[in-house]
Amino acid sequence: MGIVNLENITDVVIASLGKSGDITDRQREIMTSLIKHLHGFCKDVNLQHGEFLEGCDFLKRAGQTCDENRQEFILLGDILGVEVLVDMLSNPIEGTESESTVLGPFYRENPPVLPKGASTILKHYDNEETAYYEGYIRDAAGNGVAGVTMDVWEDAPNGIYENLDPEQPEYNLRGRFETDENGHYAFVAVRPVPYPIPDNETAGELLRFMGHHPNRPGHMHFIFSKDGYRPLISQIYDAESDWLDNDSVFAVKDSLIGTFKSAAEALGTDLHFEFDFVLKTDANATSVAAE
Repeated sequence: MGIVNLENITDVVIASLGKSGDITDRQREIMTSLIKHLHGFCKDVNLQHGEFLEGCDFLKRAGQTCDENRQEFILLGDILGVEVLVDMLSNPIEGTESESTVLGPFYRENPPVLPKGASTILKHYDNEETAYYEGYIRDAAGNGVAGVTMDVWEDAPNGIYENLDPEQPEYNLRGRFETDENGHYAFVAVRPVPYPIPDNETAGELLRFMGHHPNRPGHMHFIFSKDGYRPLISQIYDAESDWLDNDSVFAVKDSLIGTFKSAAEALGTDLHFEFDFVLKTDANATSVAAE
């Protein structure tokens, strides 16, 4: 079985799985499918050796591009729609819970912890529109969930995230908040603007190879977490933003689009944005608590 030809090469490689070391059933399932699809792809396009070497060089350069501020493989996965697909497979909607979407490559851990209603703005821009964001985090029964930890982050009015822009203060437009006893959250930020994802390095090469653009619609990122509930990574989108129907990373969902309105004078901002979320109970946590 070790002597190969065009007809048996896929079966030979699959038969090698687990012969020289233990692998789990899940590892075997993943590798079997990967080998079948990868070999099938090579045959479908009649991949030539020079193209194979170009692909290897592309992946090498993608790895060399990664640093603490840029995860190139997440960008590549976004451009190909892989991250949003994996997210939908990992977080199927089974009831009234809010939809998730991609984390993206620009999240930073441990943003500053801020009181409810505080501002994430550390640098102002001439073209900014300040906004008061608020809403309720509820459970499936409609009850407000107190003590939900909420990370938020967005791009600046110049279209650049703080960790990619040396002109912005550390953690500009990033913060961590907690819902009150009624499940209510509130904070001040700016209206997010459309921006291009990095289109240099290998991400740019892939976009140009696909004939696609790099632009994303304006959006605010959220992460919600609380013991007993399934963590939720999501985004909310500006209904008036460009690129809603042609997002470069395919992450826009109808249920995550909201509308900015003029703010009442008492809020002290230009705009007001209200949006509620529903968290799903973590079945595993519930099971453990019942034991």
